[in-house]
Amino acid sequence: MNKENDILIKGIVESSLLDWDKKIVTTIYLPKCNFRCPFCHNWELIETPEKFNTVTLTQLDRYLRSNQDFLDGVCITGGEPTLYKSLTEFIEHIHDLGLQVKLDTNGTNPSLLKELIDDQKVDYIAMDVKGPVDERYNRLCGINVNLKKIKESIKIIRSSSIEYEFRTTIVPTLLNDQDIYDICSLLSGAKKYALQQFVPNHARDEQLRKIKPFDNEALQHIKEGIESNFTHVILRGLK
Repeated sequence: MNKENDILIKGIVESSLLDWDKKIVTTIYLPKCNFRCPFCHNWELIETPEKFNTVTLTQLDRYLRSNQDFLDGVCITGGEPTLYKSLTEFIEHIHDLGLQVKLDTNGTNPSLLKELIDDQKVDYIAMDVKGPVDERYNRLCGINVNLKKIKESIKIIRSSSIEYEFRTTIVPTLLNDQDIYDICSLLSGAKKYALQQFVPNHARDEQLRKIKPFDNEALQHIKEGIESNFTHVILRGLK
């Protein structure tokens, strides 16, 4: 990687079984993000990254090289990784080590996603779909979102041959049953959809820290109601 690389790593899980189904990965956290979701639990990483130790590219490279026989790949998350100009080069370097790459994204950079998919730079994409892609989306993202780009990213990912998933964090008070059905209407026919449990501890919006998440039974009920729309529906973060 050249000296102009702008990748900034502010968190790392050296070995994870949770971030990519059926794979052992190193998960790295990049702090930039163009959303300010009220339920975000990584908001300090995004808003005050200077509070966190930097993992240098040399340190990461040393770890990946010494454990490449043990690891299946690297999960790049954030923040929003597609904000980094050097992302493609960084992914190429990980592939050069013989490791696969999973990219987490909010879908605001469809042109880069298309480029990465067309050039076979990524092996798996997980796109967060915060809510129904209409006027409700801004409330869930904390900013005014270009909804056209969100819809374009969904279309690009769905029409590709890459392995992928769409996922939604189910936050009481922010999403109701109709919202979820509207999301599923847009995504219907997708290979994989993940319902993620909301974790109130340390949510960006302090009021949400007082909210009780849906219990397992309620999430299971939601899952059963939408399964006909997708090849696979999974639940994540159940207690």
